[in-house]
Amino acid sequence: MSLLELNDVKVHFPVRKGVLFNRTVGHVYAVDGISLNVEAGQTYGLVGESGCGKTTLGRAVLRLVDVTDGEIVLDGTDLAKLPDEEMRRFRRRLQMVFQDPLGSLNPRQNIESILSEGMAAHGIGANQDERRERIKEILTRVGLPANALSRYPHEFSGGQRQRIGIARALVLEPDVIICDEPVSALDVSIQAQVINLLEELQEQLGLTYLVIAHDLAVVRHISDVIGVMYLGALVEEAPSDALYAAPKHPYTKALMSAVPVPDPEVEDRRERILLRGDLPSPANPPTGCRFHTRCPWKQETRCATERPELVDLGDGHKVACHFAAGIEAGTVKRTEAVAIVPAGKTDTVPAARTSPESVVSDEEPPKPEPVKAEPEASEEPVKPEPEPEKAEPAESHTPAASQMYPAPPAGRVPPHRARPALPALPPPGGKGHGFRTRTMGRCSTTCSPPPSNTPSISSASSCSPSPAPSSPSGRTSTSSASPSSPRSPPSAAASCAT
Repeated sequence: MSLLELNDVKVHFPVRKGVLFNRTVGHVYAVDGISLNVEAGQTYGLVGESGCGKTTLGRAVLRLVDVTDGEIVLDGTDLAKLPDEEMRRFRRRLQMVFQDPLGSLNPRQNIESILSEGMAAHGIGANQDERRERIKEILTRVGLPANALSRYPHEFSGGQRQRIGIARALVLEPDVIICDEPVSALDVSIQAQVINLLEELQEQLGLTYLVIAHDLAVVRHISDVIGVMYLGALVEEAPSDALYAAPKHPYTKALMSAVPVPDPEVEDRRERILLRGDLPSPANPPTGCRFHTRCPWKQETRCATERPELVDLGDGHKVACHFAAGIEAGTVKRTEAVAIVPAGKTDTVPAARTSPESVVSDEEPPKPEPVKAEPEASEEPVKPEPEPEKAEPAESHTPAASQMYPAPPAGRVPPHRARPALPALPPPGGKGHGFRTRTMGRCSTTCSPPPSNTPSISSASSCSPSPAPSSPSGRTSTSSASPSSPRSPPSAAASCAT
């Protein structure tokens, strides 16, 4: 007799509607008829895509959610029929390691309080000192120091918090531990440490694990038997090595084809099964086989009308498929061959078929030879020779440039020519200092509009400053407005205009 047996377990959540009359209009079939056996000291791995009901099944074993129908037998006792008080006492033999370690730990309690709470509830330890010694022993087993007792969950890393969750399950000395995604939120290096820790504890204490995970490599490493779930039902169950070597259910084949192979030659030769569509809603599952809406080997006879049972095909390999033997023998052909493509060409082949540019690039490989011929290379050295010849006429075309810019009147310097340097200004405070008056940090010089007969391009040079306002002392700062005066720099009006 197995330590843990699940017989046709169902967990259905009602869908209610209405405010005054809260009536049930449907159900969500999260778990719909699962049967499995877990032997003592064994690790049972449960895999499947998100939303297939793995976590709900694990919580149903602990009676954290109500079981709609079926039997959950632990060591001869049906947990589904136990009263609440008896089930609370029975949970000492069943513990769970949750997916989010920080969310499962009370942030207001230190580690000693968290670990001793369950021990006090189940009467483990005569007093707090005895429980503290037991907790220190468990912390040493999981690789945490004894001074962690006085610390709080937020003071630890993710891997350390997961070790605390494992220690909380171990202090009650359980028979079965349900690990719900124990390493999904951890780094790869920390994942290896936690997995090795679970294996060491299993060997030392004789624990039994039910591991729920997404990572197929992790499940293969730690599990003895693997069950594959799809839309609330178990579609395949087999020993770990047999399942990975020869999957028989179409859904398991698609899952295994998604696992990358480190050998590039094998990766290029093998086929990748691409499933079409999304996972159907558990509130409205398909009739017949749950997977027939996405199955590449779908048949017209029984897939859509008759739900398959989990049948043993030999050596403990159970498959829920009407045509599993025919698919294995090759007598049942694929009905959707487009869904299977070589794994090494999943990115290149569709692009070459759908993109018009890729078709042109495939048809024109012979044309690069005449293009690569060296007439182009011979023309390239010829092109630089006329370039210096064109530079010579550019200097001789200065008259043409002068036609574009008319010459300014006599006595005025064009703005595009070099301007004379500013004369040296007298020291501050001397007479004649300042051809410009500043008031409150701004230039008070005003510019008059240029004469009508002056081109617009030289308007900056024809700007003449207006008489400066009188200073607060009554004196007036003057400057010569004559263009011939050495004190009137030609750039004074230009700088004001800018």
